[in-house]
Amino acid sequence: MADISFYTGEDIPLELHKVRIVQKLDLVPVERRAEAIREAGNNTFLLKNKDIFLDMLTDSGVNAMSDRQLAAMMIADDSYAGSATFTRLENKLEEIFGTKYFLPSHQGRAAENILAMTFVEKGSIIPMNYHFTTTKAHITRLGGSVVELITDEGVRLTSDNPFKGNFDLEKLEDLMKKEGKRIPFVRIEAGTNLIGGQPLSLENIISVADIAHKYKKLVVLDASLLQDNLYFIKTREESAKGLSIKDITKKIAEKMDIIYFSARKLGFARGGGISLHDRNLYLKMRELVPMFEGFLTYGGMSVREMEAMTVGLDETMDESVISQGPLFIKYMTDELVKLGVPVVTPAGGLGCHLDASRFIPHVRQEEYPAGALAAALYIAGGIRGMERGTISEQREEDGSEHLASVELLRLALPRRVFTLSQVKYAVDRIKWLYDHRDIVGGLRFVEEPSSLRFFFGRLEETSPWQDKLVKAFREDFKDSL
Repeated sequence: MADISFYTGEDIPLELHKVRIVQKLDLVPVERRAEAIREAGNNTFLLKNKDIFLDMLTDSGVNAMSDRQLAAMMIADDSYAGSATFTRLENKLEEIFGTKYFLPSHQGRAAENILAMTFVEKGSIIPMNYHFTTTKAHITRLGGSVVELITDEGVRLTSDNPFKGNFDLEKLEDLMKKEGKRIPFVRIEAGTNLIGGQPLSLENIISVADIAHKYKKLVVLDASLLQDNLYFIKTREESAKGLSIKDITKKIAEKMDIIYFSARKLGFARGGGISLHDRNLYLKMRELVPMFEGFLTYGGMSVREMEAMTVGLDETMDESVISQGPLFIKYMTDELVKLGVPVVTPAGGLGCHLDASRFIPHVRQEEYPAGALAAALYIAGGIRGMERGTISEQREEDGSEHLASVELLRLALPRRVFTLSQVKYAVDRIKWLYDHRDIVGGLRFVEEPSSLRFFFGRLEETSPWQDKLVKAFREDFKDSL
């Protein structure tokens, strides 16, 4: 990675790419933004793209492709079976992970479905450092349950711990002793999404695998956010600083029985799949691919995307490529810290995370502060983020609310998409909102699905606070959108 400093002493991230295609953005007036968020049921997933200025909802499937990826799409082999495109992708995964077998799927949650249908049954327990929404839904749908074994540091939002995604190894060992018969596999999420994209150390990953294998349990890696985790291991873990990104990847992969991923994140493309070392495990899941995804050489993916993914996976082994996300996220996080805005520290992967519990502490958790903050920030700046709090959970069986461990507003920074000035704009509007935080109120459901409600549930204000927010904005930005 290029180590570039500025003569003036300014500490800013430097884009290691040039822009050759642009897409026009529009910033609609604040009055229209207030209308749009109400039309969307105060759910940023339901906003129309025409009303969005900076889309920081996710990095999934919206990272900018490289010129090499776009060029590779032109050589795709769209044969239904025996495609050379599939062979190139399979070979690249073997080169990176050392895996012999690959099952393609149209995206990561499709891979999760195959894994759950193969290994989870009623009464199963799946230990993991922290859950992800779709992962948990697939497991609970089949009668299983999730046990989170994140270290105490993981949910301590303000910290200087470099690896807050680590497992508590003692808790894992205890669970294995008590409930081993009910555990089919241990799931490791590299870059824990719901608690700020916080990474695991290489040492912790290896220790988790060793414990699981001691009890003859499979180890499954969700590698969707692996690229950020690799960067953090390389730069934060003393024992790994002399290793290349490829070396670190191979050390992780050789300890895993199954690696699955969303290529909408890993590989800068759209698709996913499951990589394995063992043929028997491969055969156990193989029939589910043509049943639910597509034939074994495309699995529901476009072959053009598969070619782009092959190149994207290769680029993931380049530290100067995978550093860009974490560096810009760190810059945004550090700027907000300077302004006194409560954020998750240290900066993790995927995006900058606002701590809604401290941002608007007067909003009770039962009134969904992270969701309210997402709606408020959209009004303040046309910025679409994603609620990662209680709305992202689902109710208990008795209908009571399951309060999340953390209430976060995630502002994703898709790779190679936003400029530094756009990040500065987002920081400015967040600071304005923080200075007017007392205006923001809560939300309540008016249309609530039983699961994955954060995708398509609809909410309304508990008081007319959004009109007050618009009025305050107009007073401070008379001539601005």
